Amino acid sequence: MTAVRAGWILTQRNLAHWARQPWTPIFGLLFSIMLLLVFGFLFGGAITVPGGGDYITFLLPGMLALSMMFGVEGTATAMAGDARKGITDRFRSLPIGSASVALGRVGADLANSAVELLVLIVGGLLIGWRITSDPASAVLAVLLLLLFRFAMLWIGIFIGLSFRGEGATMAVQVLVWPIGFLSTAIVSAETMPGWLGAIAAWNPLSATATAARSLFGNPTGITEGPLADATVWLAIGWPVLLTAVFLPLSARAYRRLRSG
Repeated sequence: MTAVRAGWILTQRNLAHWARQPWTPIFGLLFSIMLLLVFGFLFGGAITVPGGGDYITFLLPGMLALSMMFGVEGTATAMAGDARKGITDRFRSLPIGSASVALGRVGADLANSAVELLVLIVGGLLIGWRITSDPASAVLAVLLLLLFRFAMLWIGIFIGLSFRGEGATMAVQVLVWPIGFLSTAIVSAETMPGWLGAIAAWNPLSATATAARSLFGNPTGITEGPLADATVWLAIGWPVLLTAVFLPLSARAYRRLRSG
């Protein structure tokens, strides 16, 4: 059996598990919706967008990108749980390639992320967000969001295989929350102190959020600086770089798991 075919079977296994116990993806989606409503309606009246524009229109693409990053916790927890319970060991006893387990997790989590994006986009349209660009640009924005999620998947797989048990969840939370909020997902970098804004502007999450805003035809919150004309390329480059780093690290962690 090829690694791709085995990965597809394991993807179906993971999706079937969610179908029987859907609370994990549902609560993840509800958390993203809660953040959108809190920042959009509770704090939104006090936040201005540099260059003008409605804050909800600025916020929604950032929340889409943020939800793609927050998904790393579910990936890490699932991988750590399978390793801790011995399920990964059972998979290794089967005549399948060593990449199949990771491919199964990637396929299932990407499918879940695509559904999450769809629900959030529909929800955004219901509360007043609008796409003002052409359909091709909007589709490209969604693809960039999924590309960012793809890169985050390999980080989650690496953490889940390296920090089995409760350590995986703690490691993800330490990683996700500072990076998630030290970005332009919620506010523009131009509203921050200079040194902090520079860090936020070069955050991989910021690259995807800004590119999505630009492609959706929404306010980017950028009025000056070199990043204004390079958003799409950065949104491609960062995920490619992260995948190039963490995919081999994930494979190494899996081999160490096997030897252990």
